[in-house]
Amino acid sequence: MKGNHDDLLLALHRAHGQALLSYVSRLTGDKALAQDIVQESLIKLWKHSAILEQESAATRAWLFTVARNLVIDDRRSARFRRESVVEVLPDLPVEDDLNAMLDVWMISDALTSLSEPHRRAVVSAYFLGNTVAEIAHQEEVPVGTIKSRLHYALAAIKISLQERGIEQ
Repeated sequence: MKGNHDDLLLALHRAHGQALLSYVSRLTGDKALAQDIVQESLIKLWKHSAILEQESAATRAWLFTVARNLVIDDRRSARFRRESVVEVLPDLPVEDDLNAMLDVWMISDALTSLSEPHRRAVVSAYFLGNTVAEIAHQEEVPVGTIKSRLHYALAAIKISLQERGIEQ
């Protein structure tokens, strides 16, 4: 029996689908919404098997009435009142420098918690791009001392940032 209903529905779609789509498109002015409403109307028809078995003119009238009611329901919905269709989309969001500025502020704040020799080593290595050997020469200390300062300075910065809620 279900196969028979499916065949009836397919035949009704072939007979009335295009006219129903044109009708709903005129009501809505939106082809995609009209297609959705036609589909919903056909699903409602499929669920009401008694309507499927009526003569074609009565089924057509039922389909058009259901589609019209669905359009009315859509117009009354909160979604319709809040959304509006526009032809030109607004500008896409643009990346701003806020996150970068916050990162600089947090790192600068963390750097101030270091001792002066540790801060100079970090700034010289990571911001000025000097090698460990160059920093050691500038500071007039052994290379191992600069490596040690960088190691402990980075560990202290990590802890300082974690205390401020930054996990990375």
